[in-house]
Amino acid sequence: MTELLNVLQALRLKGRVRAADLAATLGADEETLSADLESLTAAGLAVETNGRFKTTAEGRNRLTELLGDERTSLDTDALSTAYEEFDAYNDELKSLMARWQLKDESTPNDHADAEYDAAVIAGLRSLHESFTPLLSRIVATAPRLIHYPRRFESALEKIEAGDTSWFARPIADSYHTVWFELHEELIGLTGRTRAAEAAAGRAL
Repeated sequence: MTELLNVLQALRLKGRVRAADLAATLGADEETLSADLESLTAAGLAVETNGRFKTTAEGRNRLTELLGDERTSLDTDALSTAYEEFDAYNDELKSLMARWQLKDESTPNDHADAEYDAAVIAGLRSLHESFTPLLSRIVATAPRLIHYPRRFESALEKIEAGDTSWFARPIADSYHTVWFELHEELIGLTGRTRAAEAAAGRAL
């Protein structure tokens, strides 16, 4: 069985997700993960509607317990230091996302200007390469996050191959989606809350 914490956390972050998409996110075997989800549903920790799964209140309570146990085994000082470093990269990604959506304060980017889009994508590649060493340190400190480097690289490869929907598409493992989920992980691992981070201007 795929580790319970991994599955419940991925379900929470995704909201409602198909088994195949969850398996791709976690790098797990789809058949095994489907069986895991059936077990979670039978145990009342997840619920399935129209082929998509989400956590139940009981599942979220169990996840809170598991995350609390995980934090006791991690170097939270190292994670807090990494999170402070992450903040600068988060600001840079927010700037890139703004440029991807708007060419200036009032002009939406219709993506008709290939040169403009290419410059933003080049900026994303630069950010990715600069951020990768920090991401490696984060994963070394919190090994459960091992699937994030692969997901970032996969999204960027698709963007650079011409499918720019992987920049910020909300219903897929786009670069923006993966970044948002990593941010959520770091907020939780360092004992922060999204509400407090949003109030401090650090939410994506």
